[in-house]
Amino acid sequence: MSGTIQITDTNFQSEVLESDQPVLVDFWAAWCGPCRIIGPSIEELADQFEGTAKIGKLNVDENPQASSGFGIHSIPAVLLFKDGKVVETLVGVQSKERYAAALQSVAA
Repeated sequence: MSGTIQITDTNFQSEVLESDQPVLVDFWAAWCGPCRIIGPSIEELADQFEGTAKIGKLNVDENPQASSGFGIHSIPAVLLFKDGKVVETLVGVQSKERYAAALQSVAA
């Protein structure tokens, strides 16, 4: 399966915290213009890193638990998890290359 996975409050533990691969989570909302700007880059990264990392999107309006649990106050916010811990936080619009570099630093 290629493409991003949908992360929710319900599956956050299993998909992100218990993942044996690094996980990049894009915290976004439908009304957020900058979130829509980075959306295509996030999708492309999901294909590029298939097999070495998981790429997921979490809608902050529909999943307030995970958002507040990680102190998400500004979106887009992209958090990179490895072994269940946040290893990098990127807030605001970043280049696809910046996200890719972060992933490459932790991907096997």
